[in-house]
Amino acid sequence: MTKILLHGCNGRMGRMITELVRNDADAEIVAGVDSYTGVANDYPVYDSIEKCDLDADVVIDFSNAGAVDALLDHCVEKKVPVVLCTTGLSEAQLAKVQEASGKTAILKSANMSMGINLLLKLLKDAAKVLGNAGYDIELVERHHNQKLDAPSGTALALADSVNEALNGEYHYVYDRSQVRQKRDEKEIGISAVRGGTIVGEHEVIFAGTDEVIEFKHSAYSRNVFAKGAVEAAKFLAGKEPGMYDMSDVIQF
Repeated sequence: MTKILLHGCNGRMGRMITELVRNDADAEIVAGVDSYTGVANDYPVYDSIEKCDLDADVVIDFSNAGAVDALLDHCVEKKVPVVLCTTGLSEAQLAKVQEASGKTAILKSANMSMGINLLLKLLKDAAKVLGNAGYDIELVERHHNQKLDAPSGTALALADSVNEALNGEYHYVYDRSQVRQKRDEKEIGISAVRGGTIVGEHEVIFAGTDEVIEFKHSAYSRNVFAKGAVEAAKFLAGKEPGMYDMSDVIQF
């Protein structure tokens, strides 16, 4: 039985994970942390991580960037592994995540779904062929109108996967409205759409002469992210300090 501390328990993803774990014989949420405590939970909820004194095997974090520093301090002090799902972290926070991984296990992923993590692998293979053949690379991501960060962490992870396969030679362009010039052959264009209740769509386009190859992933429910996070928590509990990702959890 994996004992989970759910950080951001009363947010949309937190509530979904709560329902999922309720029917999981191999996992249990022993406590939650959320600044909003006006939800009836069947486990104790604290308004800050510092106030939580219950033991857990692992933390699942779906909170916000402003809460991550205190969470990392707590996990390092308690030597508790953490599945870090919050996106929009600053460069300083990313450096702190890396430092903390020397003292406790951290699994960081911009997206917890199996489909996206398979796509990350497929894009590397495609980029080596199509990028080196001169195909232009564009990425379009679509999310609901309540999402705060743009582009999404998943979009950046997809772009990074492509760029890594191409020896890091590409740069990212987010806005072409301020310049009048032809597209640079070494750029990856990233566009963000925000509207309605779109859960998450990511499309990677390789555009060549007279043909276009597209890779697309659509999430129709946040449940795919919740399932991935719970499986990641089960995997990470008891692991040695270090950085992990979903490729360690999902064996392709």
